[in-house]
Amino acid sequence: MKGFLDYLPGNSILHKLHPLIKIFASILICAAAFSSSNYFYLLGIILFNLCLGLAGNFSNIESENSLTRNRAKSNGLFMRTLGILKGLVKMSLFLFILQILVIRSGNALFTFKSLVITDQGIQKALLLVLRLIGATLPLSILISVTNLNDLSNTMVKYLHIPYKYTFTFTSAIRFIPIFSSEMSGIIESQKARGIDFDVKNPFKKFSMILPLCFPLLISSVRKIDSTATAAELRGFYQRTRQSCTKSYKLHFIDFAFVLLTGALLAGAIIL
Repeated sequence: MKGFLDYLPGNSILHKLHPLIKIFASILICAAAFSSSNYFYLLGIILFNLCLGLAGNFSNIESENSLTRNRAKSNGLFMRTLGILKGLVKMSLFLFILQILVIRSGNALFTFKSLVITDQGIQKALLLVLRLIGATLPLSILISVTNLNDLSNTMVKYLHIPYKYTFTFTSAIRFIPIFSSEMSGIIESQKARGIDFDVKNPFKKFSMILPLCFPLLISSVRKIDSTATAAELRGFYQRTRQSCTKSYKLHFIDFAFVLLTGALLAGAIIL
């Protein structure tokens, strides 16, 4: 899931939504995932998230010359969504096994010495996994189609949040893909020195990656210090609500998207 929070430019429906509407809609989808206990409805929420990834998968319309017709170019959002889904499934597999081993209530389906697997353990583990996937996907998808500068401006201008808090929030999102690429570079440099990270034992692989966190920490402190200096030179402490000159208007599609996600939450509560 390298670069899973990088901004993907485009002119799709999701790109044209108001930045605050995207965040609010993602919260509604997350609430719907945690409110529902219906397995099929949770699968429907996951499918809805995949449809969002497909809806925002188109970048600017390009034309090679005047004689050729316009074509839509993919920005890779759908493939990123599938990659995030694949990573969540891998992580959920561990949580699923952990849940069925911990939960002892219900009718025993399998017993081996002190190991007991019950029907309620399987049901609750499956419910946890589906909720986790359904609640994690929307925020990562909608953040990928949101310019962080626009998000910061709208939070300051319309929500009256102090700029230093919005700057902290957006900087944390910006640094996640940077740290990911830095870690990938460190691993590649270690591979060039003859260290093989392609081991099947996850504990051994973790013990090999753990020492690499120290050079990542050192480079992160340097980047944070340089970023803080650059922000101060650009008048960080002078930034107020009046500093945002760009206006962000709500359109019909924004209200329609809120109604759609609100109906998704209402359906989860009803079922």
